[in-house]
Amino acid sequence: MVSEIRGWTFLTNHARALLAIAQDPTASLRQVAASCRITERTAQAIVADLEAAGYLHRRRVGRCNQYTLHLDRPCRHPADAGLPVRALLELFTDRPAGTAPPAG
Repeated sequence: MVSEIRGWTFLTNHARALLAIAQDPTASLRQVAASCRITERTAQAIVADLEAAGYLHRRRVGRCNQYTLHLDRPCRHPADAGLPVRALLELFTDRPAGTAPPAG
């Protein structure tokens, strides 16, 4: 039996964008959008939301942005408020959150 997709996912676009930035803190909005399969405009709004909520800081480096994540901030849902966002990122990446990807 083939299951039917009903329009919901386990991760929000905000979580996906945070994961994309955690994997590459120098990613362009175009790259974040492509990784999340959303529009650049949506990616821009999500990054602004994440910055306003204190989950990341955006700094201009030349013509590009560089992001610093604040991984000890709590998850936003009341049921998850005791968990830092670091736990979510570590769950979905292959390395501890906040560490550089392997060289190569």
